[in-house]
Amino acid sequence: MKIEGHAALVTGGASGLGEATARELARLGAKVAVLDVNRELAEQVAKDIGGVAIVCDITDAGSGAAAVKQAAEAHGPARILMNIAGIGSAKRIVQKDGNPAPLEDFVRVVNVNLIGTYNMSRLFAAECAKLSALEDNERGVMLFTASVAAFDGQVGQQAYSASKGGLVGMTLPMARDLSQHGIRVCTIAPGLFATPLMKQLPEPVQQSLAASIPFPQRLGKPEEFAQLACHVVTNSHLNGEVIRLDGALRMAPR
Repeated sequence: MKIEGHAALVTGGASGLGEATARELARLGAKVAVLDVNRELAEQVAKDIGGVAIVCDITDAGSGAAAVKQAAEAHGPARILMNIAGIGSAKRIVQKDGNPAPLEDFVRVVNVNLIGTYNMSRLFAAECAKLSALEDNERGVMLFTASVAAFDGQVGQQAYSASKGGLVGMTLPMARDLSQHGIRVCTIAPGLFATPLMKQLPEPVQQSLAASIPFPQRLGKPEEFAQLACHVVTNSHLNGEVIRLDGALRMAPR
């Protein structure tokens, strides 16, 4: 499917991998809606790329539906959905004080990363399925953003790994389910990337993490994620697949 001229939704589009993807989609001619909980940053990115900023809580059914509707009013129904919004967490099951990890932390991470992604996907798919078919009877594409933690999560990453593993597990059945509507589904599982969150770490820590990557021995660039995300859109035979983007990294236990 060609990107140029089509409407795209990018969750978490105000920063990091989402921002890079929003910018790359716009560069390739898409009409981009930047969905994020941070209004100020979303508006800044949207202004830069000629898109529209929409405040959206992906975990809320009403907020998600309103965002999809608002984006369609601005650009027409979307054929591209980039699910990139997500949060992290690191909590040992038994904490230093001997108490169990708080259940609400696990629930919060799964709610944003897994349930939030499903929420936006179902809303997008229902509208996309109504559109006329393009070449190969294709109507649209959606992307999930997992993590290498879905496969080799580290100590304390139970919630994060479970949420990202859920996205990996959802990829193929979602692709099979939506095949009747001509909507493809793929997932990217990034490794260690130079996102704003990563850059908050001390420089020696960043360098140590980069050194753990076999090749290239550096942190991933957000634009490299964006390039792969956009390739998924344009390569119509990519469907139901999970792609690791990690420089051959396999995470150690800690």
